[in-house]
Amino acid sequence: MNLKTIKDLEDIQGKRILLRVDFNTPLTEPDENGYREVADDTRIREALPTINYLLEKEVKLIIISHLGRPKGKVVDELRLDPVARALESLLEKPVKKIDAITSDTVHKEVEEMKAGDILMLENIRFREEEENCDMQYTKELSTLGDVFVNDAFGTAHRKHASTAGLAEYIPAYAGLLMEKEIEELSKVLDNPGHPLTIIFGGAKMDSKIGVIKNFIGKADHILVAGGIGNTFLTASGHNLGESLAQHDMVELAQEIMMDCQEYKTKIILPHDLVAADDCTDDTETANVGVEDFVGDMKAFDLGKWSAEKFCNMIVDSKTVIWNGPVGVFEKKPFQEGSRTIAECIAKSDVTSIIGGGDTINAIKSFNIPADSFTHISTGGGASLEFLEGKMLPGIKPLLD
Repeated sequence: MNLKTIKDLEDIQGKRILLRVDFNTPLTEPDENGYREVADDTRIREALPTINYLLEKEVKLIIISHLGRPKGKVVDELRLDPVARALESLLEKPVKKIDAITSDTVHKEVEEMKAGDILMLENIRFREEEENCDMQYTKELSTLGDVFVNDAFGTAHRKHASTAGLAEYIPAYAGLLMEKEIEELSKVLDNPGHPLTIIFGGAKMDSKIGVIKNFIGKADHILVAGGIGNTFLTASGHNLGESLAQHDMVELAQEIMMDCQEYKTKIILPHDLVAADDCTDDTETANVGVEDFVGDMKAFDLGKWSAEKFCNMIVDSKTVIWNGPVGVFEKKPFQEGSRTIAECIAKSDVTSIIGGGDTINAIKSFNIPADSFTHISTGGGASLEFLEGKMLPGIKPLLD
């Protein structure tokens, strides 16, 4: 992709830069004074290279982000004040947060900005026109800036006013995080090292069907586990009791397995699972072969022997893509499958691409350093759609 990036920008000192970031961060519970703080500042830190690069150019920086899903309404619990405080602390530089998006007050604040100032607008999704990509609203928003910089890869699959629409009215460029995401994900699409192994976990396969299909014939191995694995096992004729599985996807799973066979991609299913009566922190568990499920047994994690088999395949790979935990890692009895996979990838000499919020949360809960992996994507849905081979609406306007 011939991407226009902020490194292509010249003579921008004093210019108004509309910077779209993805600061959709988790917040703490309110304290006795009602204050909430950012619980995990990873996404803010990921945007710092772009922010610092622009500040070094002495621009007037106007930051746009969303937080949560307010559905076009003002929700006090989703205001960006905690995010602004966190950014201010990281930059050690004032960040002025304003409780509006487009208004006379905002325009006045922008007019009074000096080079090097930072202004953060209110949660962009407080306006319903944002997700509708309303033309009049987008045009109004564009008058706040001279240049649009999109560094929010996590929302690149959304055609919203602040992710795609602004590029129709002012020059658009990619931030450094956006550039990094595109470069790293493009490598595994265009020229991955082989053997290429893809691991899919998580509860449902709906959002991953496109990626699975795109890599049939390209990947050497596709490993499936979690709820997705249960669906494929059901499609293979196994009765897993009351384990989570998408029975309406069984026929599709059968088609995928036949396509894998035709195009020489091996799809690997678990042969044992961790079963229990309930998904609690103190439940008793048993390692059960997929042939041995009876009655109302339920599976909540990848079995010990399957995890070991998956690891052997990871070690023998050159490239590994992992999206979705292989068990209910939030509960202590069902952590080992995901932990084993995560530690195996981290210790192996492979190019590793990690995607999906739950996968990243699992890795964090196991205290595995982020730099143990080649690339951890900040975009869950965006990374899946990118790996599906789609042109994302938030990326298209950034191409030359």
